[in-house]
Formats: sequence, structure tokens, C-alpha cells
Amino acid sequence: MENEVVLCAASSYERKFYLNPDFTSLPEEIKQELQIMCVLYTEDIGGTFTIVYDKNGSLCLKVDHEENDFSFDEIGSVLKIKELQRTKEELFESLELYYKVFYLGEKMDASDN
Repeated sequence: MENEVVLCAASSYERKFYLNPDFTSLPEEIKQELQIMCVLYTEDIGGTFTIVYDKNGSLCLKVDHEENDFSFDEIGSVLKIKELQRTKEELFESLELYYKVFYLGEKMDASDN
């Protein structure tokens, strides 16, 4: 999709984790948490897991898999995404705020604290 910015991704096929170099200024703990989350997702479910910002600065969790990957767990994928959205809500909100302020140039209101 146009105007998406990849934050990070992991692939069970290549057994690799990718963090967009534009986000190396994130705190080390956040980068490690993202890496652990993405790698564990692909180890449990398979496929490729990507976290992207949409044009409005909202995070989207995306999953893809190869057509002939019969080990990919489609039901587990949906459940895992819902679990991550629930358990990592604070992290995702912080990352969205970070992106909106530092990359989109939005002003933070006192009520956003």
C-alpha cells in the first residue's frame, strides 16, 4: 500500500529480523521488544510478520505467507494478532505517538500525556 512505512519485520523463511534504519534512534529496550515479538510470532505461526505505519501514523500488523506453505497456521495467526494488540497496546500507542510527533510533525496536546 502506498504511504506505508515499515517499522520492522521478521520472516520464518529467511529466519531474519529487519528493523527500518530510520528507527535506530528508538530506545534499545523497545528495539529488543520488537525483535522478540516479531521473531516469536514467526516461530509460532510461520510466514512473514510486518509492523507498518499507515499514512496517518497508525500501526498495522500484517502477515503474509507463501502459497505453498502448508505449515502456516492461519487460525493461530488471527488469534496471535489479537493477543498482541491486547498485550502490547501500550507499546503500540507509544510507537504511534513517537511516529506522529517525530516523523509526521504533529503537535502533542497536554491531554495526550
